Amino acid sequence: MPANKDSHLTGVERTFSPNEVIVSKTDTKGKITYANRAFYRLAGLTEKETINKPHNIIRHPEMPRCVFKLMWDVLDNKQEIFAYVNNRSANGDNYWVFAHVTPSLDDAGNIIGYHSNRRVPDRDVLNNHIIPLYKQLLEIEAANSSPKKGMEESYQKVIDLLDSKGMSFNEFMFSLNKK
Repeated sequence: MPANKDSHLTGVERTFSPNEVIVSKTDTKGKITYANRAFYRLAGLTEKETINKPHNIIRHPEMPRCVFKLMWDVLDNKQEIFAYVNNRSANGDNYWVFAHVTPSLDDAGNIIGYHSNRRVPDRDVLNNHIIPLYKQLLEIEAANSSPKKGMEESYQKVIDLLDSKGMSFNEFMFSLNKK
């Protein structure tokens, strides 16, 4: 059964091979139009449960909403984005990915969908940077009585962080991989 907001969390983290790439494609509304076997296996879903469903069926509740707002802002400008994402499997397990999401354009330059490739993330980057940052962003989001206001405040926290470093979000993501 597809994951939803009411699904439990197991606390079990799934992993995948560094040689694997998780692939999915969506239409302009974020409904899945294609996914590869690695996607289905890690999500714990079948093709029938996935195609034409919102991509957020794999959204983990411990993923800050502001990261998705940032992603959509970048994609709406016809640019690619790289981000660490915590996904949820149908049974409540989770799996971290380093995602590369690009808009798919037609010959006239109009967005006709989105394409995402996900690879195994760097565990040190997750443990030392991403998990603490995302925890802080989630706390900001939860501290506000209005979900919209909480997301706006956490989004501003990310923007302030990027401004303090003089980096774009993509530059920040890649800077974390430098040893």
